[in-house]
Amino acid sequence: MKNRLIAGTLVLFFVSLSLSAQVVSKDSIKALNEQKDLIEVNKKLNDRKIELAKLENQVADKTREVEKTAERAQRSANDNQRSADRLRDDAQDKKQSRRASKAARKARKDAKSARKAVSSLESLKKDIESLRRKIADDESKLSSLSGSR
Repeated sequence: MKNRLIAGTLVLFFVSLSLSAQVVSKDSIKALNEQKDLIEVNKKLNDRKIELAKLENQVADKTREVEKTAERAQRSANDNQRSADRLRDDAQDKKQSRRASKAARKARKDAKSARKAVSSLESLKKDIESLRRKIADDESKLSSLSGSR
């Protein structure tokens, strides 16, 4: 009888212990999931800020490239104009014709490079703005996650 009483008490103790452990476990799982979400958003935010810094460092280089290619394209266009004017003076001169053709080809190539440089800079600026919006979204998400705790 004494053994039954002890066994019954032990069974009751283990059942109540497992029930209370489940309640604590559910709360702690919820808290851990919230912490996990917070860490993930923090990591994503940090990665995006690093990427933003890298992109912003490229802006100065891209801007210099745009200026350089624009200057080169302008020089080539001027050279092309001079070659075309010389050719107009003597339309039958084969040497002037070849020079004008080369100058036109160089002007076309340099203008294309300038357009590509401008396009590249605009694309970089769009990427930066997009990243800034994502960072702002992540920061608001982070504050809402932190506020719910």
